[in-house]
Amino acid sequence: MITQIHELGELFEVMQLQNILGDGKTFPDCVPRRSLEEINNDFNQRKKEEGFDLRKFIEQNFELPTAYSTAYQSDLTKSAHQHIENLWHVLTRAPDETGGSLIPLPHPYIVPGGRFREIYYWDSYFTMLGLEASGKIDMIRNMIDNFAFLIDMIGYIPNGNRTYFIGRSQPPFFSLMVKLLNRHEADALSRYLPQLEKEYAFWMHGVESLKKNQSVHRVVRLPDDSVLNRYWDEHNTPRPESYKEDVELAHQSKQKPEVLFRHLRAAAESGWDFSSRWFKDVTQFSTIHTTEIIPVDLNCLLYHLEQTLSDAYRETDHNTKATEYFQRALIRKNAIQKYCWSYSQNFFFDFDFVEQQQKPNYTLAAAFLLFFEVATPEQALAVGRILEEKFLKPGGLTTTLEHSGQQWDAPNGWAPLQWIAYKGLLNYSLTDLAAKLKAKWIAINETVYINTGKMTEKYDVWSEGGEASGGEYPNQDGFGWTNGVYLAMKKS
Repeated sequence: MITQIHELGELFEVMQLQNILGDGKTFPDCVPRRSLEEINNDFNQRKKEEGFDLRKFIEQNFELPTAYSTAYQSDLTKSAHQHIENLWHVLTRAPDETGGSLIPLPHPYIVPGGRFREIYYWDSYFTMLGLEASGKIDMIRNMIDNFAFLIDMIGYIPNGNRTYFIGRSQPPFFSLMVKLLNRHEADALSRYLPQLEKEYAFWMHGVESLKKNQSVHRVVRLPDDSVLNRYWDEHNTPRPESYKEDVELAHQSKQKPEVLFRHLRAAAESGWDFSSRWFKDVTQFSTIHTTEIIPVDLNCLLYHLEQTLSDAYRETDHNTKATEYFQRALIRKNAIQKYCWSYSQNFFFDFDFVEQQQKPNYTLAAAFLLFFEVATPEQALAVGRILEEKFLKPGGLTTTLEHSGQQWDAPNGWAPLQWIAYKGLLNYSLTDLAAKLKAKWIAINETVYINTGKMTEKYDVWSEGGEASGGEYPNQDGFGWTNGVYLAMKKS
């Protein structure tokens, strides 16, 4: 379906509509009560009438999205652990029917919560950690089957199951989901091998035609002929769910609007939307240049995907293919080391392949090198030292060291990155720092829960109170990946 935010009318109406509904995501999530063509024709006639009420028109012609959890009240006599166990059913969605922008899924699934009323790709892995701790393996399988369904239908897993997300994905955690399920169902690797291959083909699309110093879609060929990946989106228009914000930023930027919009969409694919990590000038959002950056975390995830494909082929007695993917993983690991490790700073950084130099931003993405064991023991020790000296705060690890006002910067900490760092530290026997991180993160989760009755999307780890802010929308409660990481850490 063509996104209804563009079907409705001109920019003025779009901006006014967002002001009326209060959140740019609300209208794209509405379900039309009749065909969009009929609604649009009616709108173009009636908007000229004196006293035309846009909100009333929307309510007459669209079914607004259901706010599932508004009636849910936390019972503060229950522990945070008990609260999360009770929340699983609140965050569960039944198989969908076709309607509006939602892409129907065949199996039940867990949503993050708040304004996020659909499944999200990378969120779901961390939610699955909690489902595993709760013994809900059936739901893990249902969610993986939904992702396999999306891969087979679309060719990849979109950002979420909305039509307006088609064109971009999110950090590729599908291989980790399959490995998680494989702990409980020994045939998971072979069962999802076709979808693992399709996932890899999506991320590597166009690589065969690339010459040195060229990039296309999500692949970049570097001067030494090695290939690494970047984030991308097939579209270069404002995001329907953040239309107003994108257009307003275009007015402030020196970049061409279509270039800016691509960078914004690529940052949305990264999951870090938004962070000074993607800016040329850390103080200026308008300098975002995501598609020119090779991110360390993305390439670690693809290293894992290559390893997983090697394991799956070896398990199915396809040894030639197993060796091929093992070699690809080794080549990628060496390239990550070459382009992203700084000997002078003793830390891993993203690589700006246009400028042919590392980005200067210290970010928690460096912890992915420990999680996936790409770092040498000496590098891990150096990274751990910097994480403790620069990143560790009263409530856990800060995402970056920059206070930009963006939600993926200081002072905020996020559950998925705490888990990645925690497990990464344990991989290299940095147990004291891992224990400190675990204690601080669990404490800040419990403090906010006691004070608000909520598990939230992100936390202010620089403060004792922990309630976070920043970004394009208010802090959300629920919250899928926070719940998952909390339960997994408590159990570990």
